[in-house]
Amino acid sequence: MKDSIKGRGAQIKVSNRFSKHNEEIRDDFLEYCFRESELPTNPKTEYIETFPKTIVNKVKSPDVGMGYSLNPYQGCEHGCIYCYARNSHEYWGYGAGLDFEQKILVKKNAAALLEKKLQSSSWEAATIVLSGNTDCYQPIEKKLEITRQLLQVFLKYKHPVGIITKNVLVTRDIDILSELAKDNLCRVIFSVTTLSEETRRLMEPRTATIKKRLEAIEQLSAAGIPVMVMAGPMIPGINTHEIIPLIKEVVDRGALKIGYTIVRLNGAIGGIFEDWIRRVMPDRADKVLNQIADCHGGQLSDSRFGHRMKGEGHFATQIHRQFKIGKHRFLKGKELPPLNTQLFIKTDKGQLGLFNNL
Repeated sequence: MKDSIKGRGAQIKVSNRFSKHNEEIRDDFLEYCFRESELPTNPKTEYIETFPKTIVNKVKSPDVGMGYSLNPYQGCEHGCIYCYARNSHEYWGYGAGLDFEQKILVKKNAAALLEKKLQSSSWEAATIVLSGNTDCYQPIEKKLEITRQLLQVFLKYKHPVGIITKNVLVTRDIDILSELAKDNLCRVIFSVTTLSEETRRLMEPRTATIKKRLEAIEQLSAAGIPVMVMAGPMIPGINTHEIIPLIKEVVDRGALKIGYTIVRLNGAIGGIFEDWIRRVMPDRADKVLNQIADCHGGQLSDSRFGHRMKGEGHFATQIHRQFKIGKHRFLKGKELPPLNTQLFIKTDKGQLGLFNNL
């Protein structure tokens, strides 16, 4: 661990597969550090303002479980080593390794773009999820409050919204979320991958502690805000032994539903993850990598819809059975209500539409 970059998940910079000049891209400082077996202990995070023309994305993947997503930030300072969104940073001209954690693209005009979308005559109410790609409550949100502005727009037009996060900053917005929840217009999907703080620090270095996450689930639930927990990804040999106690713990805190995915190391993530695990868990690196591969037909990833997130084989079957047992034991009688699309204030009439609900 002495050679690890503290506070970061990825330990390497990787080239962008879309760049024609990858061989010319170098970070002289990091290259020197690697050569000298020294690593910077506090790499700086850079926030880059962008000006997109649209903000709501239609999700075409059939096994993701959402129709539309909205990402106020691209890149994520949380630094989760397994994050599937790392590859998307290459489309912005950056790498999936340290770049993903250090170069955060910020969409300050997100709320205005959302309002414009909801006001368009062609839009019909359908749940929009914050965020389908990177966490809308990552650290910079505390300062910029872009996600809070978005929630105010959803509340203004009584439009359903889902939130995926692993940051307790979501509790800051309980005032807005509870108002949305009164009309069944919101839900929070909280990511909890482990009950071990040691494991959390290694896999998700800049996320909220497990204790704080569990407390956040409790606070949200107490405020009448429906909470689902996503226990993902499950990584054989790292957190799969915690499935039953994890389900019990989050249900005891108020979660109404739990889902899971099995880790898949697609694209550049395979090399980033392997470098990481050989640094921080060298004694079990081969075991973990082999068991992940066993879930995906001998590879570290599987791109087939319907198979890629749940896996196949011996270890995947064990994981599935544990979740089935845990849900039967602890979630019986609990239900996550569907979000309401009937109260949406039609905006094709402009601001006059706001009088519809008076």
